[in-house]
Amino acid sequence: MISPFTGGEVVTVIEQRQAEFRKEKYDYEHICYQCVDTKELFTDDRLDILNTEQIYNAYRYRHDIPFPDEIKETRKLYKLSAAKMSRILGFGDNQYRLYENGAIPSLANGRVLRAIQSPRAFWQFVEAARGVLDEKECAAIGEQVGRIESLSQKPKILSDLIYEGYTRSPFNGFAMQSVASLKNAMLYFIEKFNGVFVTQMNKLLFYTDFLAYKEHGQAITGLAYTAIKYGPVPLRWSRVYALVDDVEQEEVVSQNGNVGNKLVSAMSCDLSHFTQQQLDVMERVYEAFKNDTPNSLSSKSHQEQAWKDCVGNRKLIDFKYAFSLKAL
Repeated sequence: MISPFTGGEVVTVIEQRQAEFRKEKYDYEHICYQCVDTKELFTDDRLDILNTEQIYNAYRYRHDIPFPDEIKETRKLYKLSAAKMSRILGFGDNQYRLYENGAIPSLANGRVLRAIQSPRAFWQFVEAARGVLDEKECAAIGEQVGRIESLSQKPKILSDLIYEGYTRSPFNGFAMQSVASLKNAMLYFIEKFNGVFVTQMNKLLFYTDFLAYKEHGQAITGLAYTAIKYGPVPLRWSRVYALVDDVEQEEVVSQNGNVGNKLVSAMSCDLSHFTQQQLDVMERVYEAFKNDTPNSLSSKSHQEQAWKDCVGNRKLIDFKYAFSLKAL
């Protein structure tokens, strides 16, 4: 980036600001550039999107409005098109697709989108929309709703244990809590490094999630992080690694006699779980730390403000610290 005013150098400036959205105030980390010569502040399209995304995230979080990935996932679950979902819910013709693409619903529509995540609630909307559906369509939807309801009655023990019951928030980078995404992020690094020590994986996941939030306003794995003596780590990290299927831990003894646990797997990463943006983030993390040992990577994480401010306080690390990352 060069200054549009002088063609000279620029620096990145992060300011705590407050913005008004739909008559409510939201605090956020405003990211902009500053011309070194003139001291003038400016942004580009990428930073404008990132600044706006922070405000949208906060609005969704405050009002419990589903995020675009949840909205799309709900539609796929019922095996319907976006246009059909709009008609069933009484939205405008293209409204559901707009919500999937990031448009912010009104509070009323947001509550509808949250409610229909329950199969029983969705079926009530289907019955009310019989005037725009034929009997064959209603029957097919009814069968799918029944299947989903049957599956949803099975307790999601694995997800609850891994994610500790917390929801998407400023403390997990507003990411969907997906065991599949977490597992494949781990497999990505296990494959790249030919096995990853536990202390190393802690840092790789931290940097992956915080870089994703810094670049795109949303983390990847859904994990929350805390700061311990040895650096930032996923909350209940030992439980997380023990519970993820197809990832094993093997004991490795180094030449100096130290013993460490290495995460290994016979499976390859399924890249289809990630967007191209997410894959780019993981690749950047790998390239940044591919020559680091677990100890040198841990030392780098100790330079992060996220660790310095939070170590020892037993609190979750707010993802606002993503904008002060030093190693990336």
